[in-house]
Amino acid sequence: MSRILVIDDDKFVRASIRAVLESVGHEVFDAGDADVGISQQHINPFDIAIVDLVMPKKEGLETIHELKQDFPDLPIIAISGGGAIVKKNFIQAAEAFGATTTLEKPFGGDELLNAISFAVSDGVKPNTSTSASA
Repeated sequence: MSRILVIDDDKFVRASIRAVLESVGHEVFDAGDADVGISQQHINPFDIAIVDLVMPKKEGLETIHELKQDFPDLPIIAISGGGAIVKKNFIQAAEAFGATTTLEKPFGGDELLNAISFAVSDGVKPNTSTSASA
């Protein structure tokens, strides 16, 4: 299983993500702001990061940019719960900044787990009939 970093200013969202991921065996560290999350990534790197795009101190786009500068191979799942227009613009920007995939809040546990599978599979969509070869 993977070690996953969750950066989101919403305590409830972090707890929900943690519960889903830990229920299937992932190790989760959650951070309430970007600086704490980035610091933890430098101390003990994670396999995947989940980053909220709208946060008060340091927004998600800046966070993704910083993580990708220092950890270019780190898969990042960007999540956003802003309004429809804000959400669309932030999600497109997150992909441009290097997010591996995106999720729009609210999302379910299955959507989260599929995004994790996608992120660790080098961009190969999960649950497809095409088999990958090494």
